[in-house]
Amino acid sequence: MALTQIPVTVIGAEMLKIELARLRSEDRPSVIQAIAEARAQGDLSENAEYEAAKEKQSFIEGRIAELESKLSNLFVIDPKTLNAEGRVVFGATVRIEDLDSGDAKTYQIVGEDEADIKGGKISVGSPIARALIGKNEGDIAEVQSPGGVKEFEVLEVSYI
Repeated sequence: MALTQIPVTVIGAEMLKIELARLRSEDRPSVIQAIAEARAQGDLSENAEYEAAKEKQSFIEGRIAELESKLSNLFVIDPKTLNAEGRVVFGATVRIEDLDSGDAKTYQIVGEDEADIKGGKISVGSPIARALIGKNEGDIAEVQSPGGVKEFEVLEVSYI
């Protein structure tokens, strides 16, 4: 199975690298120490601290492997270097207006690992991002929501 490239912004790639470094330099050594201390207490068959530390170690090692795999398959996109001629593309920051409520919101379209709706970052795979991709200022994007189809007007597209 060939792995596909994972789109991510420069900031998103840096966040993944920082997490990987923390897992390797802080979390992994501390859980190894916790296992050693629990092992020193003797009988491991009824040692809850040992079991908890082994579980945490398993999670950390799994996350390290996941991050290493992702980092080797990243396709880093710097929104500042994009020249999409006003089109909504991955990495773009888009100001939209809900045509029903008149509410305006601003979102940046980012990779799945960096999505943070409260921070104004939506995943490229989200329904709203999929509806916005390829649109230009003034276009209307239709998004299927649980309450029916919602319409958003693209007010502004920037690459910051």
